[in-house]
Amino acid sequence: MSSPHRSFSRDDKDTRERFCRKMSMQEYELIHTAQEDESCLQQYRKRCMQDMHQRLSFGPKFGFVCELQNGEQFLEAVEKEHKTTTVIVHIYEDGVKGCEALNSSLACLAAEYPTVKFCKIKASSTGAGDRFSSEVLPSLLVYKAGELLSNFISVSEQFGEEFFAVDVEAFLNEYGLLPERELPALGNGTDEPDVE
Repeated sequence: MSSPHRSFSRDDKDTRERFCRKMSMQEYELIHTAQEDESCLQQYRKRCMQDMHQRLSFGPKFGFVCELQNGEQFLEAVEKEHKTTTVIVHIYEDGVKGCEALNSSLACLAAEYPTVKFCKIKASSTGAGDRFSSEVLPSLLVYKAGELLSNFISVSEQFGEEFFAVDVEAFLNEYGLLPERELPALGNGTDEPDVE
């Protein structure tokens, strides 16, 4: 079928000549520039992916309860936060039953859920203290993207006389207001038992 002495057509000859000739300086620069462009594009893609990963996966970190001093700080904490961040505000007053326990519980939860912004403000500092009598305290307000998701008044009545962070956590999870807890990084596995 094929012969070593095959005759080449004119098209085959042109193709062979194109592959065998030397590259001109312009062609070399064009290819070299294209390779540099590709390298720049790859670096740009990598940077974009890292930025996106950081924004989506990590977001702002808090890990503490922020004390708000006045109504203006309250509005800033709610409205100027990243749209994916959940903001939980505890409205309290000194000497009101359940407020101190809720403050302690939220401090524990803030460490467990660093992507949630936990805040507290005295009812008398909000500028709307008349709306927050001791009968409705402690109150919890939950916001996301500047919108009120939930408000709970006299929230300590949900827990009984004595309550802890796990009780508050279960309550907030019941309403789907807390994200999944971040898992600590795993070590090298030497301390963990084998699982079969």
